[in-house]
Amino acid sequence: MFEKIADLERRFEELESLLADPEVLANQQEFRKLSKEHSGLTELIAAFREYKKVLSDIEDNQELLKEPDQEMREMAQAELEDLAERREKLEAEIKVLLLPKDPNDDKSVVLEIRAGTGGDESALFAGDLFRMYNRFAETNRWRVEMISCSESEKGGYKEVVALIEGTGVFAKLKYESGTHRVQRVPETEAQGRIHTSAATVAVLPEAEDVDVDINPADLKIDVYRSSGAGGQHVNTTDSAVRITHLPTGTVVACQEERSQIKNRAKAMKVLKSKILDTIVTEQNAKLAADRKSQVGSGDRSERIRTYNFPQGRMTDHRIGLTLYRLDAIMAGDINEITEALRTHYQMEALQAQSEA
Repeated sequence: MFEKIADLERRFEELESLLADPEVLANQQEFRKLSKEHSGLTELIAAFREYKKVLSDIEDNQELLKEPDQEMREMAQAELEDLAERREKLEAEIKVLLLPKDPNDDKSVVLEIRAGTGGDESALFAGDLFRMYNRFAETNRWRVEMISCSESEKGGYKEVVALIEGTGVFAKLKYESGTHRVQRVPETEAQGRIHTSAATVAVLPEAEDVDVDINPADLKIDVYRSSGAGGQHVNTTDSAVRITHLPTGTVVACQEERSQIKNRAKAMKVLKSKILDTIVTEQNAKLAADRKSQVGSGDRSERIRTYNFPQGRMTDHRIGLTLYRLDAIMAGDINEITEALRTHYQMEALQAQSEA
């Protein structure tokens, strides 16, 4: 493992020299390519260099154990215990950093939330989930742009699609895909009975042109007048756009902008992301037959989480995480959940790698 990292460190140093080369600086395309490679190695090399320093400090302190001065030996022994703990943590960190990177981790995402079983209560919950992710995006300084939505008569959304743009959005949100269940007393419930309803969440990495090649001849594009409930602006021109990808039957629509051109561009973003997600899902299904563990499959048929309002409890069923601070979670404080999921799947990947 460390021989491999030593090779990567040499490459890292080579990249530092190249990025300072005037010829490379003049070639922006080459500079961006090398900068991306350099950035991808920075965290690993920093951990490796610290690890080497810890090993050196351990050697120095082991030499001090031979000193005749008892106080010096005691100090060295105490420091050795701290260094051994630090070495163990760094080894674990380096193993994680050596795991193959998900090429989509740095991408923006298309977020889709749909009301499921539970009627109006499900739509209200879908709205709650959208606000939760919206506030989480704000704390991470990501940009949220609405693509389309279908509002429920009593509030919330039957369906909402949004683009969340920023650095590392997919890395943090990719494990949110699945069925989210809510248990609470609806406002319309006179008897005070707890109802259970659900909404599904899909987190798709935003596709780039290099990821998906779509033949214009495979597209059916319809334009129509947008409409919406609750006083939403209604266009007097055909600005809303619906695009159908004929080979796959994938349909997307956008009516949030007053410009047909802008709506078409947004709809194409969603379409490419959906097709990319289908391709990746099919590839993962094939790989799953040969792998003991498929990390981060994001199976959207799976019930992943329950939000119990009477108990103020959130439980993630995949990792057995239960938190009793539901108000804060619904207000967008979900970093502890996303980090716990990331760690869990990293550990699964490490185990699968060691068993391979």
